[in-house]
Amino acid sequence: MGQTHAGGCLCGALRYEVSEPPLRLTWCTCRFCQKMTGTPMNALAGFSGGAFRLVSGNPKTYTHVSEGSGKQIHLKSCPTCATTVFVELERFPGFTGVMAGTLDDPDWFDRTPENARYIFTDCAQKGTLVQAGFAVYAQHATDLEGAPRKPAVYPQHHLVSS
Repeated sequence: MGQTHAGGCLCGALRYEVSEPPLRLTWCTCRFCQKMTGTPMNALAGFSGGAFRLVSGNPKTYTHVSEGSGKQIHLKSCPTCATTVFVELERFPGFTGVMAGTLDDPDWFDRTPENARYIFTDCAQKGTLVQAGFAVYAQHATDLEGAPRKPAVYPQHHLVSS
């Protein structure tokens, strides 16, 4: 096990640690993530369940049913400052998605074409920039049965114009 990295909410009441680099970083531009974050995309660092540990606080849970998969999404947020800190997904048991911006040092791991991707770009807001060389999916990276979909990979930075 490597060095642990910590994170938490704005007020500090909800704190966590991760003990290994994320399995992947997903930039999601779906409408759910846009509304949940109030931004054009969500940066979600995905960890195996054993790599994530809640250190302090008792998160409030909001459960949302995905329009695409029909599966539950459990958003975990601070009951005091309302920061959404992490998410657990019924579709991917044993996986914890950490809102990358809640890490104390959000730059401690690299974002490379091997560990990062864009999803739901068919919902992306106009002007969303997709980096050259990264996997880009119009919808999710897998179908509802879990089979991988083929990504687009742009040789140059790509500006979404939908």
